[in-house]
Amino acid sequence: MRTDKPQNTLRILTVNTHKGFTFFNRRFILHELRDAIRATHADIVFLQEVLGAHHRHARRLARWPTISQYEFLADTIWPEFAYGRNAVYPYGHHGNALLSKFPIASYDNIDVSIGKHERRGLLHCVIRPPTLGLDLHAICVHLGLREYQRRPQLESLCALIEEKVPSEAPLFVAGDFNDWRQRAQKKLEGCAGLKEIHYEDGGRLKRTFPATLPIFRLDRIYVRNVHSCKPIRLSRQPWAKLSDHAPLAAEVSLCH
Repeated sequence: MRTDKPQNTLRILTVNTHKGFTFFNRRFILHELRDAIRATHADIVFLQEVLGAHHRHARRLARWPTISQYEFLADTIWPEFAYGRNAVYPYGHHGNALLSKFPIASYDNIDVSIGKHERRGLLHCVIRPPTLGLDLHAICVHLGLREYQRRPQLESLCALIEEKVPSEAPLFVAGDFNDWRQRAQKKLEGCAGLKEIHYEDGGRLKRTFPATLPIFRLDRIYVRNVHSCKPIRLSRQPWAKLSDHAPLAAEVSLCH
């Protein structure tokens, strides 16, 4: 993959890490996942289902890192990262994370959980690339598995954008929407003017789940206030063996 690009162009990647395990939790593959993420040369990485800690796995697995999974993935490549802890249990916790090659000026994790058994959040980061002279807003999303959960969660996302994101600021919203009925598309365009990169390019959302043979269009990269954008095609291997979700990547130009 080519790494040369103009300074006003950013590469974005989103991936549900499945807590560092393959489909059905058969094998621990966090090291292979880190190699694959690095190979994309992404400037900003949106992660869902990333572990902050898991004491049982740490005792059982010899290759378990001594730091959080998001720090392990960020190591030496992305100097800035933010973590939004969503699910907490006696032996650990997991949530969303964002890795950035640029300074993260601030971040906040908004709890959008519906019910007690499925914890969800919106991780909102303000990113300040020193060469661009403007702040970027990035929201890492992981919505509920059920329609009755996603409806109010999408309302919360719209409210967050309305209240916290300046109307002229470049905005990236990416992650696992679990929106297999594809009802978020119209909602997010109507409330926030968001455009999904793969939909704008080919007229369809990208199939991402299950990664081995994608059928459902669950993962998205939405943008607002960008000059141009295009999907980056990622090879099926090794990604099909690194999570239950296939990743999405895109290149975004912020100005002429």
